[in-house]
Amino acid sequence: MREPEVILTLIEVAATLAFALSGFIEAARRRMDIVGITAVACTAAFGGGTLRDVLLDQRPFFWVEHSGYLWLILGLCMVGLPLLRASHIDFTERAMRVPDALGLGLFGAAGTSQALALGQPLIVAALTGVITGVFGGVLRDVLCNEVPAIFTDHRPYAVCAFTGAWVFIGLDHVQAPEGLALTACIVTTAGLRLLALARDWRVPGWRG
Repeated sequence: MREPEVILTLIEVAATLAFALSGFIEAARRRMDIVGITAVACTAAFGGGTLRDVLLDQRPFFWVEHSGYLWLILGLCMVGLPLLRASHIDFTERAMRVPDALGLGLFGAAGTSQALALGQPLIVAALTGVITGVFGGVLRDVLCNEVPAIFTDHRPYAVCAFTGAWVFIGLDHVQAPEGLALTACIVTTAGLRLLALARDWRVPGWRG
């Protein structure tokens, strides 16, 4: 396996774990049982990458080709829930922000990179990165009976992923090392999202 492929695989594993953790935390906050927690964690972890593979006509889906991802998340849920109950931890909404932001950056970078590698137009590559980054969180919120936060809280989310995607595209255009481009995309996306939450930046919306 070539070095860029190794880097992308590691990023995809990290992104999958980050979104699985965000799904686990949100489902635990809703007091779901082990089946519900596992379903939400898997949906959050695989949703964005699956839609990316559908749009780019990639088969088999990434989690089918690498079935170890499934075992990893099942193990996380099976071990995590008993530990959570034993330690009497109650997660708050804030606890989900860091893994969610990291997953957004990681999946956004992976989606943009794969779309460019397949020769997609620049705007398509950028939007593929956005879709890959946000869709797992959208499905997570839907399963938890919430209107997806991306549409309601007005703090930049997709905008952060879109900005990060263009950072990757720009560095790729000047032939920067792929590892540098991927890292810059991840840091830009996740950093902007965390800054937006910390400083309460808002996307313009309806008044009143």
